[in-house]
Formats: sequence, C-alpha cells, structure tokens
Amino acid sequence: MAATQIETTIQDVKREKPESNFRRMWDTLTQNKAAVVGMIVILFLIFIALFGKWIMPYDPNLGDMAVNKQPPSMEHWFGTDEQGRDIFSRIIDGTSVSLSVGLKAVSFALVIGTVLGAIAGYKGGIIDTIIMRVMDMMMSIPDILLAITLMAALGRGIDKAIIAIGLVTIPEYARIVRGSIMSIKDSEYVQAAKVIGNNDFVIIFKHILPNVLSPIIVRATLGISTAILNVAALGFLGLGVQPPYAEWGDMLGRARSFIFESPYMLIFPGLAITITVLAFNLLGDGLRDAFDPKAHH
Repeated sequence: MAATQIETTIQDVKREKPESNFRRMWDTLTQNKAAVVGMIVILFLIFIALFGKWIMPYDPNLGDMAVNKQPPSMEHWFGTDEQGRDIFSRIIDGTSVSLSVGLKAVSFALVIGTVLGAIAGYKGGIIDTIIMRVMDMMMSIPDILLAITLMAALGRGIDKAIIAIGLVTIPEYARIVRGSIMSIKDSEYVQAAKVIGNNDFVIIFKHILPNVLSPIIVRATLGISTAILNVAALGFLGLGVQPPYAEWGDMLGRARSFIFESPYMLIFPGLAITITVLAFNLLGDGLRDAFDPKAHH
C-alpha cells in the first residue's frame, strides 16, 4: 500500500506541468516585445546561416585587388576589404560560423557542466568539495584569458576555439545545476523515488533534472551570446577561424589597420556581432520572465 502511494506521488509530480503551463509561458514570452524582436532576429540569422550560400552575391573568399577597399555602393553593398573581397558576402558567410561555434561551445559546456553539477549537488561531501573547488579555480580567471591560454596549448583553429570556449564556461552550468539540485534533492518525490529502488542515475536524470531545466535553458540562451563574443575576440586576435574563411571577429582584426581610411570595414562586422549578441540576450531575458513571471513584478 505504501509503495502504491509513493508511486502515485511520483506520478502526481510528473503531471505538475500541464499543457496550460506551457501556454502560460508562451503567452508571457510573446507579450515581451523585446524578446519577440530577439526571437525574430535569431530566426532570421538561422535562415541566413542555412541558406546564405545561395543568396550571397559574391564568393566570400575570392578577392579582386582591382576593387579593393571600395566604399559601399550598389555593386558592393557593404564595400570591399583590403583584398577586394565583398564584405556583405563575408558577413553572410560568417553568420554560420558564429552561430555554429556558439551552439557547439554551449552544448559542450552544458553537457559536461550539467553532469558535474548534478553529481556535486546530489552526492555532496568530498565529491562536491573537489568538483566545486576546481570550478571556483576556473571561474577565478577571466573567460577570455583562460580561453587564450587554452588556445595557446591546443593550437589555432575553429575546432580548438569551440573546445576552449566550451571549457571556460563549464563552471557556470555546473554551479547552476548544483544549486538547483541541492534545493530539491530532499523533496518528497525524490525521497519516494529512492524508496521504490531507483538508482542515483535514474533519480538525477529522470526525476530531478527535468524539474530544474528552467534556469539551465535561460543560461544556455544567454551563454550563446557570450560564446559568440568570445569567438569574435579570439578571431580578432587571430586565434579562431583561419584565412581565407570569414568570421566576424577576424574581419574586425584585419580591418583595424584601416579604421580611418575605410571605417566601413569595421562598422559592418561590428554591427553583425552587436545585433546577434543583443538578440540572444533579449530572448534570454524573455525566457527568464516566461519561466518565472513573478521575478520582475
């Protein structure tokens, strides 16, 4: 009889998120005009990343010195760079690089950070101490400095940049997951899951994590903007995407020598970075309000 009551308790907890709850979150999100703008911009950027190669007017990697450093015109909407490459085409091409790096780096950090945070929060004791002290050591170093150090060890290239950016953001997710799990691991349904014989893996990943997804999703959305900024910073320093491929930070780094002669070479990739980061930040703030509508009221 007791076992039946425990199973009923678990089933009741699983039914705590009805369809109306999703509808409420969606309505809250869509009522936030800034978040809607961010979502529209992100969808547009995803479209550009997926189909950009069919709409860019020129080969982004093919230069023509006969038309180098030309200002914006009807022929070259954003002008040309020092090698005569069309800046508009290169920004379109760089969209897929920035978005893919942001998503891959965040996914990498999210998986590892979630596992470490879950183990630390659920197990506690010496395991928690060891994991979180390592996380604290990583967080004591500014993200970009740690990423540069890792890049120096790993070498240049976009794949190395994904690993470096992912590694430096693992502590953020680990701390969020740990804190969320510690706040609910003594809940009735968790204790009930233990009583009926579920092992730690099932309890953590089936019963606990689904109930702490909200802060993780919000942080991951905001984390993409941070990852895009970091990859742009690495590209600016010449550590990210290598020539001749297009990447916004690399474009800024190469254009800094022409800041007074051809300022448009910096303006357009700079705007691309700014708009993309702002869009993810707006959506992230909107998601935070949607998951917790009382947070700012």
